[in-house]
Amino acid sequence: MQRILSCLLLLALCLSLLPQAQAAQVEVDAPSAILMDAATGTVLFEKNAHEQLAPASVTKVMTLLLVMEALESGRISWEDSVIASEHAAGKGGSQVYLEVGEAMSMDDMLKSVVVSSANDCATALAEHVAGSESAFVELMNQKATELGCQETHFVNCTGLDDEDNAKEHLTSAYDLALMSRALLRHDRIRNYTTIWMDTVRGGKFGLSNTNKLVRFYEGATGLKTGYTSSAGHCLSATAKRDGLELIAVVMHCASSTERFQSAKTLLDYGFANYALVDAVPDAPLQPIPVRLGKQTSILPIVQSSSPILIEKGERSMIRRTVTLAPELNAPIKEGAQLGTLTIETDSRILAQIPILAPEKVEKVGLWQITRRLLRKLCMG
Repeated sequence: MQRILSCLLLLALCLSLLPQAQAAQVEVDAPSAILMDAATGTVLFEKNAHEQLAPASVTKVMTLLLVMEALESGRISWEDSVIASEHAAGKGGSQVYLEVGEAMSMDDMLKSVVVSSANDCATALAEHVAGSESAFVELMNQKATELGCQETHFVNCTGLDDEDNAKEHLTSAYDLALMSRALLRHDRIRNYTTIWMDTVRGGKFGLSNTNKLVRFYEGATGLKTGYTSSAGHCLSATAKRDGLELIAVVMHCASSTERFQSAKTLLDYGFANYALVDAVPDAPLQPIPVRLGKQTSILPIVQSSSPILIEKGERSMIRRTVTLAPELNAPIKEGAQLGTLTIETDSRILAQIPILAPEKVEKVGLWQITRRLLRKLCMG
């Protein structure tokens, strides 16, 4: 018997030393890569993700972010015509061949940048926002700092490496994921990043998306490709399925095939292994009685919270528990915590979210208390 018990203890010890169940690992050929959940910013995979590298035209994620912010703040308008300067029209690489002085609608400019990676249009937009490309680049670097990008320094708005200081134009896969996440918060950008083929100039000039995943990958939402001889093949690829949107950034790939395959592998891994759960109760919250308040009850609300990222295997184990006071005493301040929503599995607590008072409830005065008592007596 003692020998059997010893064997059982040894077996239990061995089992306890085994790694806990978790998402299967993934390998990609891209020298630098990252996979991030767009909703929470959680990093699901990384490989040399903080290495400073040239981003090529994935730079335009930041360019587009600043343009979208300027549009939504009203500093520029969706109705604007953007006029090409000599500087913009002279840009090389991918372009729509703007003529000096040519005016193009905001819609066509954005479409050209997103779909065909047009350097001339990116520069024209930068000048339209900030007055000059150099002033716009200052805004790019300021925004990078605001987003927490510690490995980023821009010298132009296109990612071209034809300038004297092009070797200083650097970022990382992690920083590009942060920029991509910020851009995705502007829903209207998806009107452009999901286009496969389109035209500008009234149908006279055709565009074809440089991001082949838009056509060939289920749920693709964007985002931006890039290539120069020094940067290699780069890509920020985004896709959404069942409410889960993922960002896969790959840099310095040896070929276009390698970048698309690496991004696809990362996205497949993310969708196969992770899911989002909403941070809401299973049933609507009920009013809580309030003693001596100017109103007799208050309907609590859950503090706004992002969805929670989980491994798919945990989805069947999710429990949501609401803890609320059965009764409250006035006065109650607006925003006062009235309880907690706990979201957990069998093994861990995922989140504890405050349940709040949506408004204040003042205490009634003596005369109002007397009136209530009299009303009760009369009704009795």
